[in-house]
Amino acid sequence: MRALRPARPVRPAAGAGPAPATALHRVVAVVVLGTTMSVLDTTIVNVALRRLSESFGAPLETIQWTATAYTLALAAVVPTAAWAMDRIGSRRAYVLALALFTLGSVLAACAWDAASLIAFRALQGLGGGLLQPVGMAMGMRVADRARLGRAMGLLGLPILVGPVAGPVLGGRLVDAASWRWIFLINLPVGVLALVLAVVLLPRDAPAAGRPDPPRLDLSGLLMLPPGMALLLYGLARGGERGDFAAPGTLAPTLAGAVLAAAFVRRALTVPAPLLDLRLLRDRTFAAGIGTLAPFTCGYFGSMLLGPLYWQQERGLSATAAGLLGAPAGLVVGTTMQVAARRIDRVAPRRLVAAGCAVAALGMALLAWQTGTAGAAPWRIVAAGMVMGVGAGMTLMPAMTTATRDLPAARLAGASTALSINAQLAASVGTAVLSVVLGAAGPDPAGFRLAYAVAAVLLALGALSALRLPGRGRA
Repeated sequence: MRALRPARPVRPAAGAGPAPATALHRVVAVVVLGTTMSVLDTTIVNVALRRLSESFGAPLETIQWTATAYTLALAAVVPTAAWAMDRIGSRRAYVLALALFTLGSVLAACAWDAASLIAFRALQGLGGGLLQPVGMAMGMRVADRARLGRAMGLLGLPILVGPVAGPVLGGRLVDAASWRWIFLINLPVGVLALVLAVVLLPRDAPAAGRPDPPRLDLSGLLMLPPGMALLLYGLARGGERGDFAAPGTLAPTLAGAVLAAAFVRRALTVPAPLLDLRLLRDRTFAAGIGTLAPFTCGYFGSMLLGPLYWQQERGLSATAAGLLGAPAGLVVGTTMQVAARRIDRVAPRRLVAAGCAVAALGMALLAWQTGTAGAAPWRIVAAGMVMGVGAGMTLMPAMTTATRDLPAARLAGASTALSINAQLAASVGTAVLSVVLGAAGPDPAGFRLAYAVAAVLLALGALSALRLPGRGRA
């Protein structure tokens, strides 16, 4: 008898497609590039509002709508992401979103008055609102379930680093060139992202080609997107003015809440709602959302406090304030890469709960240091970095755990629900901390109280984190 020879490894046939790791890297590269543009544009315009007011000769209250229109359009389109992916396919939905965002950027750079700029910013928001949920869904579909944390860690970088880099980049562009460059900078990046999306993103068959394609939930479309936009507008307006009882604030807030509540009631009874709320019946997904909601309130809501503190209490420029906040953002991004890989092996309950505790400790240190007159700047920066370690241990690991065991068919709805949760929670946190700071006064005592409230919100995330799985994956 002939000796048995070891079997030769079977090589994939030519044209069989890339290996899973290669396909994942391609998707991540395209998604990170596109999502970074969208996240940066959420904050980059804020530093140029005064310059825009001077250029167009318009009051600051009118120019503020350039930021508001973008946010509201983004909020209105996010709930349609899952349906769009099912109807035309994820790849086409992402390319369409990139095209809308890039076109809106070019038109905004060519704006001739405040009204045209506001309209073009809304067009940007329609594209930007689809980039994050569609991109995240594509990444989750391609990633190996056992290594989902690594993919989510990379996909989450723009969401966490963008708010820190946006004000710094915007300030430099406005000071060194013109306000038009904060939009023109998106043109080469957007064109590159479009080319890479067409070449690298895997083709997926839309559900519209099936015998029973999904129908658009028209009633849900008339409830949830307008409800989201009205609710976020009311929260933002109330936070800015510190008064939620004024008719211009109370009416849209209540109308948005009523529409959202009506959608929730209806979505639990119809077979194919615009947003699948039955995902919350999954214990792990519900625990992940429950962790992220209060944590996102405290984390993203506190982002308005740092720049205000450095400029009002320490008399620094906007660029300097942005640079002093950069170390915390870098720590978040670095820690997130380590934690996102660890979550593939360790018990999510321990890692995420510990992250909430560390972040709350860092926020409490910020409350102590900013409330102390003449505190050394390095102490405040160090406290922010401690908070950043906890944020990196919490945000993307919680998202990864919430979605890891969901079937592929539900990932589009899951990424949409996570995006909506992040938007609502960040808006609520910003409004709450704005009111707290306004009521206490923009002085050391006021900042101490606002940071203390944020610390409590971060700590609340640990309660739901204790309901996450207590064992790591093999």
